[in-house]
Amino acid sequence: MRIQIDHATTYAYDRAARFIIQTLRMTPRSSEGQQVRRWQVETDVDARLRRSEDSFGNVVHTLYTEQPTASLTVRVSGEVITSDTAGVVPPDQETLSPLVFLRDTALTKRDRLISVFASEFSAHPPLERLHRLTAAIHGSVAFEVGVTTPTHTAAEVLALGRGVCQDHAHVFIACARQMGVPARYVSGHLLRRDTEDQDAAHAWAEGWVEGLGWVGFDPANGVCPTERYVRVATGLDYLGAAPVRGASYGGGGERLAVRLTVRDADMQQSQQQA
Repeated sequence: MRIQIDHATTYAYDRAARFIIQTLRMTPRSSEGQQVRRWQVETDVDARLRRSEDSFGNVVHTLYTEQPTASLTVRVSGEVITSDTAGVVPPDQETLSPLVFLRDTALTKRDRLISVFASEFSAHPPLERLHRLTAAIHGSVAFEVGVTTPTHTAAEVLALGRGVCQDHAHVFIACARQMGVPARYVSGHLLRRDTEDQDAAHAWAEGWVEGLGWVGFDPANGVCPTERYVRVATGLDYLGAAPVRGASYGGGGERLAVRLTVRDADMQQSQQQA
């Protein structure tokens, strides 16, 4: 598929911030499963952008403002051609041992509830246990916006039984690691069938399966990623793959607004030609 993405994040301050620094993980990389045809990162203020790569292999842009700023918009846009790999991640970009992704984090720390929940799947073959885990999380944690925050842990979400895609991914990761399966967080985009306009980027998880490598699982939707998914960044949890993280000096009353459109570029072209 040819997927077109336009993602703008705007920060507004009651008083101009004297200095802003942000880390952006908003740029996908080309691989056997997706080809980035064009991509650009823009801001509406005078700022420096420095491109680098983090230890997980993610493309990172570090943004610095150099003058008082009352509002800041970061916009990324581009086009990605994707293919369906049945959820299997091509191994052409791996920089770390899978064992790194057995490490606990504060957001994915396991408690008794996670342990009991995960124990239901341990007896199954490796790939099947992750498919069963995905289905179980999809059935146990209802998708609901506004009941959790980025600081909610996997254990808290599982006990609550509600959350968003970030929360589903954290529960999957915590349970997979409980079973001794390396697992990691993925941020990216999903071309939805019902709407082009979205409130936020998407998130899912990947688990390591011997003989296959990394395989993606989307517990929020109860499926493995298809050609409708664009992978952008990976990490141990949300904090390592968040699209934007940063801080400001001065200012006050920060407000955030996100505009995101994910389109089928081929369908859009056909409609324009009709």
